[in-house]
Amino acid sequence: MTEQQKPLHIHILGICGTFMGGLALIARELGYTVSGADQNVYPPMSTQLEQQGIRLMNGYKAENLDCKPDLVVIGNAMSRGNPEVEAVLNLGLPYISGPQWLAEHVLQHKWVLAVAGTHGKTTTSSMLSWILEFNGFKPGFLIGGIPLNFGISARLGESDFFVIEADEYDCAFFDKRSKFVHYRPRTAILNNLEYDHADIFENLDAIKKQFHHLVRTIPSQGLIIAPACEQHVTEVLETGCWTPVVKTAIEGEADWQAQLLKADGSRFTVSFTGESQGTVDWTLTGRHSVYNALSAIAAARHIGILAKDAIAALAEFQNVKRRMEVIVSRNGITVYDDFAHHPTAIKTTLDGLRQQVGSEKILAIVEPRSNTMRLGVHTQSLAESLAEADQAIIYQPDNLGWDLSQLLKYASNIEICNSLDAIIDTIKAQSGVCHVLLMSNGSFGGIYKRLRDKL
Repeated sequence: MTEQQKPLHIHILGICGTFMGGLALIARELGYTVSGADQNVYPPMSTQLEQQGIRLMNGYKAENLDCKPDLVVIGNAMSRGNPEVEAVLNLGLPYISGPQWLAEHVLQHKWVLAVAGTHGKTTTSSMLSWILEFNGFKPGFLIGGIPLNFGISARLGESDFFVIEADEYDCAFFDKRSKFVHYRPRTAILNNLEYDHADIFENLDAIKKQFHHLVRTIPSQGLIIAPACEQHVTEVLETGCWTPVVKTAIEGEADWQAQLLKADGSRFTVSFTGESQGTVDWTLTGRHSVYNALSAIAAARHIGILAKDAIAALAEFQNVKRRMEVIVSRNGITVYDDFAHHPTAIKTTLDGLRQQVGSEKILAIVEPRSNTMRLGVHTQSLAESLAEADQAIIYQPDNLGWDLSQLLKYASNIEICNSLDAIIDTIKAQSGVCHVLLMSNGSFGGIYKRLRDKL
């Protein structure tokens, strides 16, 4: 497509989502006029977008299209019956999904480094982007969160390298393929694979099929990186793989190995094919973080960054906003904000915190907000994932689709609460040293700001 053929004005539906918001920032960098609509326009994404001169419209309405955009990019949260979607179709406006637009206008001719998997995509993508940045590669990236080393979720970059968080969720109401099949990575990290997104995938096999489709797009001169212990990923690769694969492990047999020097994962050695590469000494904790680091180091090596230089970058990695982010620390009470949205993510986060704080009290508070958790698919595993918490509170809003009291059959440390005020009062009543872990992939009813004010 020539410069003259490029649409001058892109209008984005669902612009305040992390993916679509990042896409908007990149489109603006490319010189497009960008506008967009969302059901809830609120910070921090709205602030980030408005600072770039992007016009935001609150709510989906046919009149939002009076600006006569040249192209409408439609997010995967949009469905038929949405008044703005119906107007796009009735007016005959050109439209496209976000992943396809990104593939056609940004990723072509780039060396794409994609991070896929049920867990750890955002953190690993952020680590990898930072390793490239630290070593002078100036990568582009699009990440489903805000890496604290950058302060933004997406940018075009100044090199041929682009890091992307590769999600298995579908693209749009008219394209039910997983987003990542559009990206055609040369370097691919497959972190793990579990049943998730119960609203669109019938079972685990359906997700495996999509991961197999991703593997089919990776060139034979590319590289796939995966943990040796992830059986479901191994099964996907056994279905068919035409690309070299390297495996990672903690104190086990693999190409890339980590030996823990501290049980909480805050210090560990790295070796490649039996040869020592150095020691990671950083602020993150948990075995999942160690696996993420090994994958990022291996991916960086594929484009020519020595492991010792990747390790040096990780020493200055600041993690991602809403990944064990301390939001309040007063009078012995430390409150963390974490994006955990799946029982496995909750379990690994709690395990890492327990290794770090020893016998100090942990109060875990969960909002079951993801589509899978709202459907009650993981009842028993959700209860069991909270075992490391001394006390766990599950928030039950009025519109939740299942009765959380079912959790009480599987654990004795859980209580159900339908009031944010009561949760805040419980936190305020804590005495002595206490670590309060708030876990949600949404705004949790604004509890974060209210807690800062109350404490």
